[in-house]
Amino acid sequence: MKPLTADELAHRLEQLDLVQAAHFDAIWSELGGHNVPVQQFGTALVRHERLTGYQLDRLLRGEVDGFFYGRAKILYQVGAGSFSRVYRAIHADSGRILAVKVLRSRYSSDPEKCQSFQREGEMGRLLRHPNIVAIEDVGREYNSSYITMEFVEGQTLRELVRVRGAIDLSRALGIIHQLVEGLEYAHRLGVTHRDIKASNVLISFSGQAKLVDFGLAGGDTTASKALRRTGQPRTVDYAALESIGKVKDDSVRSDIYFLGTVAYLALCGVSALTESRDRAVRTDPRRFTGVEPLAWRAPELPRDVIDLVMRMMHLNPEERWQSALEVRRALEPLVAKYATAADVSALASANELVVKKTAVKNAAAQAAVKGTLMLAEASPAEQAELRGFFKQLGYKVLLTENLQRALDRCSASPPAADCLLISTASFGRDGVEAFNTLPENPFLRDAPAVLLLDPAQPELAGLARVDERRRTVTVPLQTAEMTEVLTALIR
Repeated sequence: MKPLTADELAHRLEQLDLVQAAHFDAIWSELGGHNVPVQQFGTALVRHERLTGYQLDRLLRGEVDGFFYGRAKILYQVGAGSFSRVYRAIHADSGRILAVKVLRSRYSSDPEKCQSFQREGEMGRLLRHPNIVAIEDVGREYNSSYITMEFVEGQTLRELVRVRGAIDLSRALGIIHQLVEGLEYAHRLGVTHRDIKASNVLISFSGQAKLVDFGLAGGDTTASKALRRTGQPRTVDYAALESIGKVKDDSVRSDIYFLGTVAYLALCGVSALTESRDRAVRTDPRRFTGVEPLAWRAPELPRDVIDLVMRMMHLNPEERWQSALEVRRALEPLVAKYATAADVSALASANELVVKKTAVKNAAAQAAVKGTLMLAEASPAEQAELRGFFKQLGYKVLLTENLQRALDRCSASPPAADCLLISTASFGRDGVEAFNTLPENPFLRDAPAVLLLDPAQPELAGLARVDERRRTVTVPLQTAEMTEVLTALIR
């Protein structure tokens, strides 16, 4: 049943253990009592960061399930696929940020799907490595299966390449090296991945690469044998590759091939294999035999790097690297060799090296962070995209889904950021009103600010009041325009 009054909502929050009663006092005082609309009370809870917008929306719809999975309190949804949904959560006891993957309800009565989901969790719990996302808990709540795992602040490799294109050589080799180390560790324990692809590679904002989703994992460990059905599960992509190579369940060498496709994408910005949801396309042998050589896609790459990747992707499994250990041993000299490939030739003379070191030092100074931005945006997807955009421009980005918190942090002494960014896609007229009141606030009147206008709400553009310290920019953002605006505002 939907809560109709503020008191009913408060009671519901206590029942569900979402907010403690002691935290209501400040909000009742701010609102002048309990006799306020339920929506106003809920909005105040979000502003005080006692609830998230996602939690409030579900509460106001009368929902009472799905706020906790084990000890993980769900904050909001961050991703979804045909098989499951992924949420950002916080551990109720330790306060750690977690990711919770929940099997979609339509599969809850499907034994095969439930078993596959269970396999992912149980297999993942075997693995503890810096380059593999750690599984914390596997369980069942509200007739739904769930997996709790570490939360990686960042994006998938697919998303990274979509935004930035090919990754520079030294960084790409570093990412590949991390993934090889994680895969070597898993293989050493007898666990293969069997679904390696760019969307199953997470890159944190600090640059750490991690493999995720061992949902089709197989192997020879005691746990994996207990979980295996007759025949080992594999994606249609793996099945098609192994059919071409005339081998069956060639899990180790197939993992190496598909890790090669991840390296190919990172180095040239284009997928090696045609991307499609169509099973007929994905199983067509020509999808594999027609791969364009990496040397054609990225002729500027060093030959030894190209050779390593193309050997990982050799169609004949006997000609491929035979283990992740072999790949790592071949890769490590290249990581060292091209660690500064963007700045120096391997054939430079001693004098050229001195010049190069000076250039690197100057480049590092120029690449230093230009400033800190405070971004008020409620959508996790938009947060990730905007953060990536501004980081590429050279700025550090602080994120909050709470508009009032953004204002508070920018009015602190010293302020938390050099410039405030407010997204109207999330906050609409409230965002415009907050932007317009900045000159009237003695703590914010000199604070630079940019209102990011949502093209779906064109009427808001005419309501914004701009001056020399406050500007508006319409999304999607353009690099040149945004650079000019921020340069002018941040002095």
